Amino acid sequence: MRGLTGWGTQDEANNADSTPVMTQQQSSDDNARAPIDRSRASRGGGSIGLVLLIALVLVGAAGALLLIGRARAEPYILALLAVLATLGVFLLFALAAGILRGSGGEAASPLLKALVDHANEGILVTDPQGRVVYANATYLDLVEASGPQDVRPVERVFMGDPGVAEAVYRLLKAAREGRRGQEDVRISAHKGASQRWLRIRVRPLGEGKRESRMTVWSLADVTRELERHENVFQELQHAVDYLDHAPAGFFSAEANGNIVYLNATLANWLDHDLAQVGSAGLKLDDIVAGEGAALLTTLAAVPGDVRTEVLDIDLKTRSGRTLPARLFHKVAFGADGAPGPSRTLVLNRARDGSIDPQRAAEVRFMRFFQNTPMAIATVDKQGRIADSNARFARLFNPVFIGEASGDRSILAVVAERDRGALEAAIRKAAEGQGEIAPVDAALAGAGECYASFFVTAIADEKERDREAAIVYALETTQQRTLENQVNQQQKMETIGRLAGNIAHDFNNLLGAIMMATDFLLNAHKPTDPSFQDIMQIKQNANRAASLVRQLLAFSRKQTMHPQVIDLGEALSDLTILLRRLIGENVTLDVPQVRDLWPVKADVGQFEQVIINLAVNARDAMPFGGRLTLRTSNVGAGASAQHRHKEMPLGEYVLVEVEDTGSGIAPEIIDKIFDPFYTTKDIGKGTGLGLSTVYGIVKQTGGFIYVESEVGKGTTFRIFLPRYVPGADDVEVPQLPETSAPAIAISAAGEMRGAATDLTGRGTILLVEDEEGLRALNARGLQSRGYTVIEAGNGIEALAELERQGGHVDVVVSDVVMPEMDGPTLMKELKKRKPDIKIIFVSGYAEDAFDKSLPDQKQFNFLAKPFTLKQLVRVVKETMAG
Repeated sequence: MRGLTGWGTQDEANNADSTPVMTQQQSSDDNARAPIDRSRASRGGGSIGLVLLIALVLVGAAGALLLIGRARAEPYILALLAVLATLGVFLLFALAAGILRGSGGEAASPLLKALVDHANEGILVTDPQGRVVYANATYLDLVEASGPQDVRPVERVFMGDPGVAEAVYRLLKAAREGRRGQEDVRISAHKGASQRWLRIRVRPLGEGKRESRMTVWSLADVTRELERHENVFQELQHAVDYLDHAPAGFFSAEANGNIVYLNATLANWLDHDLAQVGSAGLKLDDIVAGEGAALLTTLAAVPGDVRTEVLDIDLKTRSGRTLPARLFHKVAFGADGAPGPSRTLVLNRARDGSIDPQRAAEVRFMRFFQNTPMAIATVDKQGRIADSNARFARLFNPVFIGEASGDRSILAVVAERDRGALEAAIRKAAEGQGEIAPVDAALAGAGECYASFFVTAIADEKERDREAAIVYALETTQQRTLENQVNQQQKMETIGRLAGNIAHDFNNLLGAIMMATDFLLNAHKPTDPSFQDIMQIKQNANRAASLVRQLLAFSRKQTMHPQVIDLGEALSDLTILLRRLIGENVTLDVPQVRDLWPVKADVGQFEQVIINLAVNARDAMPFGGRLTLRTSNVGAGASAQHRHKEMPLGEYVLVEVEDTGSGIAPEIIDKIFDPFYTTKDIGKGTGLGLSTVYGIVKQTGGFIYVESEVGKGTTFRIFLPRYVPGADDVEVPQLPETSAPAIAISAAGEMRGAATDLTGRGTILLVEDEEGLRALNARGLQSRGYTVIEAGNGIEALAELERQGGHVDVVVSDVVMPEMDGPTLMKELKKRKPDIKIIFVSGYAEDAFDKSLPDQKQFNFLAKPFTLKQLVRVVKETMAG
């Protein structure tokens, strides 16, 4: 650091001798060198000689004017006064503008100057040209300047050391840009001397680059400070090394479960990489087996408290093996009650079994206690929890958030309506009673959760003051949900069977009524007074038939004609009709979706589903709202996210019907699909709309679910299976005109292949177990020119066929009959006469008995109830084929 050269020019160096140097008397502990101050303030505040000279000039001018005479001197006096006045005005403006300053303003405070002169840090002030303006004594010592002529700026002092010069250059650049800077540099030592560390700071005196006229440098010897830091760091390294290789494991975890430290011993036991620690790559669940992590993250205490728990749990290695361990788990809680990072000491108990059999038994018990899937807790007489296992902490800790551990009561985990039963069971256990009945209770908190509590008494009576009972809790939420679903399904199936049977019987009755009204209408003219009464009977019979169709739809026993359709196109075709149904005050939104998967369904029945849901949505929005019909593809992975347990994983097409209406109350949402259940006023609903929707969706092979919130609206979600053509699926060709297509007539009376002339000739074997209905049907067919042979069941029909020698053109048979049903009759008829033509009529759906028939369809079907015109039409078409 020797051989320093000056920063300024040679003229400045020559002028250094003439520059006044301010020195102060230093104490024996201060440096011998005096600070150097070359600022303008140190050069004094002005000259007394100049003031005396100006005064003499003014006195001389006054004397000369007196000698000239008063009369002749008056102009000169006025001129002199004008000059002095002008100079005074200019001086005032200069002082106001700051051009001139008083000498006292430039003088520094003696106290402040003394503090800077004797500061422990070296202070150097340079002007914009880099010339030294001020340097205190400490700076002179640090740079080893021999005198005022040897004082140089920082950049010239260290220009011979490349490492230091680079740091000084960065600081000089920062100062020129109006910024502050700091660098720690190591100074090369002389021979026989140790290296030194200097901390160099720089800052401009102005706020910005333009205002910074002076630059302040400070130099401090930080060698000892850095040596102390180095010593502390080495001691810390030693401590970490000792902790890493201690014979016990240690880890620290945050409240969210992130492990921030793991010593090498524990990492070796668990075969984990220490590089994962601290980067949120390792969590408690990664090193703690089962639900033991819940015990570590669910401790509670009063704010500011420190808790230490001794826990016997299983840790797990990276490969999944378990390791029994005892944990001394310490957690400090802040003033707000929030837990801080834990300090956990881990003792490996895997070897305890080989040391002491009693310890081995203790380890086995604790592993069983902590890993059992049943929540276990010991409680006192009031229900306060004394101890619990990991499963209990995981299951019930959300209930205890914010409570101190000593105030936790097991009664708090139970809903208020069931607390009395659990409290009574604990009281019985505290009295030493045995065989206490289990308590099935709803759990407190959000959502519908349930658990079964089994309470047993503590065997030791001396311990009952502290621990009165052991409570075992088993969550039964999923079991309850499955039971409710099974019960609901069984209920719906039972109602469906009942509805189907009722519908079958009603169809027979309605068939007789409708056939009789047809006879009456044929026998009466429209001008007959009773004609309107007969029409009224017919209309009401048709309304009753419509209700029966809805019952059959709910019971999934109606006749359906499925075909491959695009649900998006089907909804588009319904848009105009739906807008008329819902009215102008309800906005209909049907977003279009491309590439929608095909489904196989009955188009008419699907339209009925959408219409029923739209009408219900309209009624739920009396003051207007929005009805949205959405469709989307749901893959196998996405179907699992809907969490409908009875719906198998697969590919579906989803139809959502969403409204913004009043919603459905939670207490009735499970009843909305029940037949005849309605919340509408009397006369405004039959209660069969949603039950019909349910039956059609189920019969199509789909699933329907509802979500609703009171005041916000309801969403129905319909999942229909995606149709994927199989190897056996071929397009059905159009039959030639001479062939007779399978004729299916809906209950509304629509028919494919209708004929205008309904009269005909031929022999018809009519098989019907209902005598009254059989007689009416026979009379109707005979009135159209047919010969009718009647039979009450299948056995009678075979006998009549033998009696006629097989000369029967068409067999019209009921499906469900005593002794021999319709499908069995058809098999026997085909044996005797393979080309015989058969028409089945039934109040059940065609699918109800289709499975018992051969694969190739060899019959036509007519659903009950039917009119005379429908019966005659299908007979004529069948005979024509």
